[in-house]
Amino acid sequence: RRFISSPSAAAVVRSSATPRTYSSISATEIAERTKRMLDAKEKSGLSYDELSSKLGVTNTYTAQLLMGQARLTSTTAIKLQEALPTASQQDIDNMQTTYPMRAFDEAILKEPNVYRTYEAITHYGEAIKSIINEQCGDGIMSAIDFYCDVGSTTGKHGEKRVVITFNGKFLPHIEQKMDDNSAKSPRD
Repeated sequence: RRFISSPSAAAVVRSSATPRTYSSISATEIAERTKRMLDAKEKSGLSYDELSSKLGVTNTYTAQLLMGQARLTSTTAIKLQEALPTASQQDIDNMQTTYPMRAFDEAILKEPNVYRTYEAITHYGEAIKSIINEQCGDGIMSAIDFYCDVGSTTGKHGEKRVVITFNGKFLPHIEQKMDDNSAKSPRD
């Protein structure tokens, strides 16, 4: 049985219940398109690294595009159609015109790779926060102006090791001075 990586796709494929929808976004349609795009990737014989190199985006962003979790730009759409010739023009067009639902099905946290990554972030979270504060100041890392790249390396004893790089813009917290607030007061 092939693992379907898209949380909403997995929920729709495994569930006989009515699929979850968000306003005009159909989880069923996204799951079906995700399956077709992953099939096109498989038929191409390209790895995520090879496909991302052809698209000029990170391997993680490439996976997000195929799974309906990122919006496809017109420039990247041309490259994607060339790299995955069996992908339908309709799917490529829909990937450009549909705004992604950037949520996840909580059941994905039960998948071991996802759970262990989540566990690592929560285990090291306080230390990561402390180092970010020390090096950058009081603020947070953006998950919008953000790059994620996944790779592997060989460890000291010859073992394969996973490398995940998060590269996010630092967003400082601000002092909320009344004079700087350009919004009209809700108390007028």
